[in-house]
Amino acid sequence: MSDAANGVAVRFEQVTKRYGATEVLSEISLDVRRGSTTCIIGPSGSGKSTLLRCTNLLARPDEGRVMIDGVDITGPGTDVDAMRARVGMVFQHFHLFSHLDVMDNVTLALRRVRRMAREEAEARAVAQLRAVGLEGLERRRPAELSGGQQQRVAIARALAMEPAVMLFDEATSALDPELVKGILNVMRDLALSGMTMLVVTHEMRFAREVAGEVVFMDRGRIVETGAPDRLFDHPGTARLQQFLDQVL
Repeated sequence: MSDAANGVAVRFEQVTKRYGATEVLSEISLDVRRGSTTCIIGPSGSGKSTLLRCTNLLARPDEGRVMIDGVDITGPGTDVDAMRARVGMVFQHFHLFSHLDVMDNVTLALRRVRRMAREEAEARAVAQLRAVGLEGLERRRPAELSGGQQQRVAIARALAMEPAVMLFDEATSALDPELVKGILNVMRDLALSGMTMLVVTHEMRFAREVAGEVVFMDRGRIVETGAPDRLFDHPGTARLQQFLDQVL
C-alpha cells in the first residue's frame, strides 16, 4: 500500500546527514501520519532542526530518502520549488523581509511561486492574517510589530501557500515568555484543525497536550518514540529520563 493510501504524510527512510566528518543524523526512520502533530524533543545539537531542514531540502540527506505523500523528494529530478510550496516552515527567527509590509511578506511567494494575481493573493493573505489575529495590521512593517506578531506573520505566510505539511523549528524560542502562549495557541488551533505538523520544541507541556506522537532524539539518532503520556510518564531509556529530569 502506498504512503498516500495508508495515511503517511512524511516518511524518513534511513536518513543520514553529515557536515564534514560530523554525522548529525544517523539512519533516521520515522513516519508522520497525515493530520497528526509530531513533536521532536531532545538536547541542543541532537539533530532536530537538521531533520526538519531535510524535510524541505534546505539540507539534503547524504543517504536515505524523504517521502512526502509517497513522492521521493530526495530523488533525481525533483522540482524543489514545487515541493517546498507544499511544505510550510516557520523558523525560530522570523525571516520576514524588513523592507516589505505585512501584506507583501505574506503574498510574495503566492505571486512569485504560485503566479497568483495580486487581488487573489491579497484576499488569501487577509483570511490567513485574520486567522492568526493580525487583521488590520496588513500595512505595518515588521519593525512596527512585536516579536509575537512577527511570528504570526511568518505562520500566516506559510499557511497562505496551503501546504500539505507544516514544520515548526523552535517557533517560540526567540520570543519573550509573555508572547510564547499566543504562538502556542495558534499552533494548537492548527493541530485541532487537522493540519499535519512536525514540531521541534522545548515546550514540554505543549508536546504533552497536543502531540499525537513524541520523538526523542539524541546525538543524531531517534532514541524513543511514542504517545506523550508514555514518554513523559514512563520513559523507556535512562537517557530520556535524564533529559526529562533536566527540563521538567
